[in-house]
Amino acid sequence: MRKLLPLIGTPSVSHPGGRSALTCRFRCGDACFHEVPNTSANAYVGDVIAGALSRRSALRAAAVVTVAAAAGSAGVAAAAGPAAATASSAHHGRAARGLRFTPVAPNTADQVTVPDGYGQNVVIRWGEPILRGAPAFDPERQTAAAQAGQFGYNNDFLALLPLPGERHRQLLVANHEYTDEVLMFRGYDPENPTRQQVEVAWAAHGLSAVVVEEDRRSGKLTAVPRHPLNRRVTATTSFRLTGPAAGSDLLKTSADPTGARVLGTLNNCSGGTTPWGTTLHGEENFNQYFAHGGRATDKRYGIGTGATERKWERFDKRFDLAQEPNEVHRFGYVVEFDPYDPSSTPRKHTALGRFKHEAATVRLTEDGRPVVYSGDDERFDYFYKFVGSKRMRHGSSRAVREHNLSLLDEGTLYVAKLTGDSPAAEFDGTGKLPEDGEFDGGGQWIPLATATATADGAVSHVEGMRAEEVFVFTRLAGDKVGATKMDRPEDIQPSPHTGKVYVVLTNNSNRGKAGYAPADEANPRNGNKHGHILELTERRGRADATTFAWSLFLVAGDPDDASTYFAGFPKDRVSPISCPDNVAFDPHGNLWISTDGNQLGGHDGLFGVATRGERRGELKQFLTVPTGAETCGPLVQDRRVLVAVQHPGEVDGASVEQPASTWPDGPGKIVRPAVVAVWRADGEDIGV
Repeated sequence: MRKLLPLIGTPSVSHPGGRSALTCRFRCGDACFHEVPNTSANAYVGDVIAGALSRRSALRAAAVVTVAAAAGSAGVAAAAGPAAATASSAHHGRAARGLRFTPVAPNTADQVTVPDGYGQNVVIRWGEPILRGAPAFDPERQTAAAQAGQFGYNNDFLALLPLPGERHRQLLVANHEYTDEVLMFRGYDPENPTRQQVEVAWAAHGLSAVVVEEDRRSGKLTAVPRHPLNRRVTATTSFRLTGPAAGSDLLKTSADPTGARVLGTLNNCSGGTTPWGTTLHGEENFNQYFAHGGRATDKRYGIGTGATERKWERFDKRFDLAQEPNEVHRFGYVVEFDPYDPSSTPRKHTALGRFKHEAATVRLTEDGRPVVYSGDDERFDYFYKFVGSKRMRHGSSRAVREHNLSLLDEGTLYVAKLTGDSPAAEFDGTGKLPEDGEFDGGGQWIPLATATATADGAVSHVEGMRAEEVFVFTRLAGDKVGATKMDRPEDIQPSPHTGKVYVVLTNNSNRGKAGYAPADEANPRNGNKHGHILELTERRGRADATTFAWSLFLVAGDPDDASTYFAGFPKDRVSPISCPDNVAFDPHGNLWISTDGNQLGGHDGLFGVATRGERRGELKQFLTVPTGAETCGPLVQDRRVLVAVQHPGEVDGASVEQPASTWPDGPGKIVRPAVVAVWRADGEDIGV
C-alpha cells in the first residue's frame, strides 16, 4: 500500500471535503453544514451512471471492470486476466507528450513544490500596488483606498491574454474570490468588525488586470505596475445587468429602480476566456454575504435567516434582505470583463442563469455562435449550457466589439439530464459494475428559456415559470424539468483538440446518506469524498447538440483503493489525486487538474492527465501548494505553468498572530495569496 503523509493542521472530520472550519466560514458560508438546498425528487447522477448506451471493446470493458470495483469504499476486487495484462503492457515506455517530468510526491511542505529541473517565482502577491498612485503594501495600515489600487485577495481564476505591440508582455486577469479577515487583520474580532476592515474587504474582492513581463531566458514573470491597462474591479464597482432579466421587477432596488445597474461582484470563482478577447467570471457562493433571508427562493439558494459571518449588513443595507429583498437577485451571474478597455463597464449576463457559477468556458458552434458551459457548485445541483443565437464577428472596430459583447444576451439556456439503461437496483454505492459492464450512458440538454433581442420576447420552456423567473431562479427551473443531481459540479472544459467536454465533480459526502440521493451510474460512490470526472461526447461533436453520451473518465482517490479509476490506465503508474476542482488543457491535449480539499493526507496540487492515445488516463502530479492552500488557476502554456495559490494558511485556529503558514515571504511576514509561475530550468517546453 502507498504510504500517505499526515496533513499538518488536519481539518476535523466534521468538515466535509477536507476543508478547515476557517475555509467553510469564509469561502462558502458553512454551506456543507446547511441543509442541502435542492430538495427536489430529481434523479441523482450516481443512480444514472447505471445507464449504458454504448459498448466498449473487450479490452476497454476489462479495464472498466478494474475501475468499477474501485468506485466504492467497499469496492469489489478487480478481475485480473489476460486482457488486463495486455492493457498494462501497452503502457510501458515514455510518458505522454507534455507529461514527461518526474512527478512530485505527496507532501505537507509549506511551499510550492515543483518537479526536479523546474524553476518558479511569485508573479504577484495580495496587496502589491498595480495602479498609479497606489501605496506599497502595509498590512498594519491597510485602507480601502490603498487596497483598491493593489492586487486583490484570494486569487482564483487566471487568464493570460496577448498584448500586440508589447514584446514579451501579456495581460494577466485574476479573480479575487473572497476574503479571510482573520488572516488579514491583526486582532480581528469576528463579532465586531470595523467599518475600515469591511471596506478593505470590499476592495479586496473582485478582479485584477495587470500586465506581466516575461524573462525569455528563465521563464520568470513579473508584474508591471502602473501600466495603462492595469485595473481593479471591486465590490463597489458599477456593473451593467444585461439580457432578459435586466430591468425586471425582480432586480429593482431602492438604490436602483431601473434594475439595470448593480454595485460590485462577489465570490468570483473560476471563469473562462472568450474568442473575442474578453474574460468571463462566475459568481459562486454569493449567498453568504446576505443576511435575513426568509423566502422559499432564498432557501433554495442557501441564504440564511440570520446575520452573516462578515456582518456587512451592519454597514450597507443592501446586504440586509429585510431592507433590500431584491439585492441578492443581482448576484449569481456570469460577469464579462473587457481587459483591453480600462474605461469599460463590466456586465452581468442574466441569460446565462443565476446560480453558484463555478466556471464559464466557451467554444463556438460550426457557424460561429458561442456556447458557454457552467457548473452549479453545490451538492446535488446541476450543470448547464448556454447556446447563443448570434454569430461572433471578426475585427477590432468598436462596432464589432460592441456586437461581440452582446453575444451572451441572446440564446437558449439548457440544463443537463443524464440517463442510463441499467436498473437502479444494480447500484448499491460500492461501485460494483452493472451487468452491462460499463459506467456510461446518454443524456440530453433540456431547454429552460430562450432570450431574445428584447426582454419582452424572451420565452420560458418551463411550465409555470415566466422567462424572467427562469433566469433569476434558475435552480427552481432545473428542479421542475427533472435535471440530474450531481456531486458538486465545478469546472466544465471542452477540449480544443477533440471537442469532448469534461465535467469535474469535486465530492459529495452526503451521497447515499439517509434522506439524500443514493449512488447512481454517473455518481457510483456513496459518501463520495474524493470526486470524479465525467467525459461528455456531444452528438456528432456539435457544440449546439441537444443530446450527448457520457462516461466516467476518472474516479479520484488513492490508486491502491479499488474504487478508483484512471480511464483504464494501470493504477500502479499514476499519482494519487483527491477532490478535483478547476481544469485546463495544455497545447498537447492533456487535461490539467487542480485540487481543493485533498482527503489523502497531503497538500493540494496540480496534476496532468492524458485524455487520448495509448497513454490515456496517465496522471502525474506536477506541483503541490503550501499549508492550508488550494490550487487554483491553472494555466498551461508551452513554456510556462501558472497557478493561483489561494488561501495559504487557512487552517483552524490560524490568525495573523498565530499563522499556520509563512508562505510566500517567510517567518515574520504575513501570509499572502499569490500567483506563481513555473518553468523548465533549461528553457524548453513543459513536459516534453
